[in-house]
Amino acid sequence: MIIVDSALRAREAEGRPIRVGLLGAGFMAQGLTNQIRNSVRGMELVAIYGRKPQKAIDVFRYAGAGDSVVVDTLGGLEDALAAGRPAVTEEALLLCQASEIDVILDATGSVELGARVALEAFAHGKHFVAMNAELDATIGPILHRYAEREGVQFSACDGDEPGLQMNLYRWVRGLGLEPRVMGNVKGLQDPYRNPETQRAFAEQWGQNPAMVTSFADGSKISFEQTIVANATGAKVARRGMSRGVPFSGSPAELPSLYDLEEVRAVGSIVDYTVGPAFVKVFCLAEHADSKQRHYLELYKMGEGPLYPFWIPYHLPHFEAPASIARVVLFGDNVARPLDGPQVEVCAVAKCDLRAGETLDEYGMFMTYGEAANAEEMNEGRYLPEGLLEGCRLLRDVAKDEVIAYDDVELTPGRVADRLRAEQYREFMGATWLEERVRAPV
Repeated sequence: MIIVDSALRAREAEGRPIRVGLLGAGFMAQGLTNQIRNSVRGMELVAIYGRKPQKAIDVFRYAGAGDSVVVDTLGGLEDALAAGRPAVTEEALLLCQASEIDVILDATGSVELGARVALEAFAHGKHFVAMNAELDATIGPILHRYAEREGVQFSACDGDEPGLQMNLYRWVRGLGLEPRVMGNVKGLQDPYRNPETQRAFAEQWGQNPAMVTSFADGSKISFEQTIVANATGAKVARRGMSRGVPFSGSPAELPSLYDLEEVRAVGSIVDYTVGPAFVKVFCLAEHADSKQRHYLELYKMGEGPLYPFWIPYHLPHFEAPASIARVVLFGDNVARPLDGPQVEVCAVAKCDLRAGETLDEYGMFMTYGEAANAEEMNEGRYLPEGLLEGCRLLRDVAKDEVIAYDDVELTPGRVADRLRAEQYREFMGATWLEERVRAPV
């Protein structure tokens, strides 16, 4: 952080702030805009895409930016930015095309929109930082490939759980330990929650009920842990991970949840728990050097063989600007996939579903997501949770049954489907999905 802060101060002194274009005008975008405009030196948030322009206008006003300019052409956007006016647009691709914008920050949660904008950003030499775990978990590996070809970065975000875990992972490895379990901690797990059950909580905090539902039903945490798995080479011990095993003990006792020999047989795993309190993410790691184990015990880390490390909080929009600076100034990707998908998120029926029904999106009434190893996803031809919206069921699917590609008629014309099929061919040598996307019924 000292390096990032110093580099941003230098950019400010040079009069060359990093100029950010933001996708989304919701709860998270509001906090991000306020943070960047009022608390981050050497960085400016200059334009916002919103499906409803008034919401984006309100976001700028919330941050004290005054009146913004609504634009619908590249020339209009360029003129507004050159005049130092905050800009709002319904045309997301304009943010990628504008010469006065250096980097795109995605805070939408939309896989299809994110895919289209990411490709356009890469084509115009712009980095893409994603607070969009759904996009990264579904087609992140292939998007990284596209970014690398253009000499730019597609990166996850500090503060969000994947970035928080990756920072902890890198730090623990830097100490000489081998991470075996990367864990995420929730306060609630119920796969059958829906926007109606979560509406009161969402309204209390000014959030979207569907997004809050994705937190409660396990979909969001499955997306998050998938990103960590793909960046570390970890797997899941079983589909769904531990499905949120309850744990109320001390953080120092977290190693008791895992059989080290079973974990070693896999290599390393991602998982999540419900509790303990005052822990947001954790890493359980071992050390091969008995001399260092002696010191770890002296330093009150326990007897091992698994040593617990944890972070008690996550501060998503507060820390997100650090990711932008890392990517733009240092080319330091927060969670670069190692080599294709290790884990993905499959769609599971939240209730009995009937042939002919059209699937709603994640965080709604019909499905929840579970993390599964990529090999199982490929062999079972599972439909990913991030790409189920608008697909029409061809057969009945029972509650808690995984939905497969063979069970649905795909939503036509999606870029994200094409990219996921390319991802399977590129990294797994599997061509069945390309054939399926070409013949969607």
